[in-house]
Amino acid sequence: MRDALMPVAICDAKHEDLADIVRIERLCFSQPWSRGSFERELTLPFSRLAIARLESGTSGFLCRWLIAQECHILNIAVHPDLRRHGIGSRLLSWAVAEAQAKGATFITLEVRRSNLAARSLYRKFQFEERRLRRNYYGPGEDALVMERRVNTSR
Repeated sequence: MRDALMPVAICDAKHEDLADIVRIERLCFSQPWSRGSFERELTLPFSRLAIARLESGTSGFLCRWLIAQECHILNIAVHPDLRRHGIGSRLLSWAVAEAQAKGATFITLEVRRSNLAARSLYRKFQFEERRLRRNYYGPGEDALVMERRVNTSR
């Protein structure tokens, strides 16, 4: 039975979380990031790598950059066995709240044009499709750039 109210904690990733992150990355993407790519993200002052943790362990992650007034989501993934439990929504909620708290005015991301489930999730979070990047993921694999304005009024 699917439970959209699973108790999920979102926290900063640490070096010891990288094995789980890389495992999830490889399960989710045909061209996964390397461990070195994630290690680099942990060192960049404008990058933040967060994990979604269940009692059973790491269930997903999100990597974002916050530069000037833009939050750019580089990577988000949920373990395939744990999808449709609200984990991706929790990660996105965390990113939107953080972007707002840090004064970002918009959030951007790229998504495979063919990834209808992800596009639907992003639309629920008020992301709008802005432009197309042809062959972004390789020949015949277009990306849609999606953007969400952030309400920074307090």
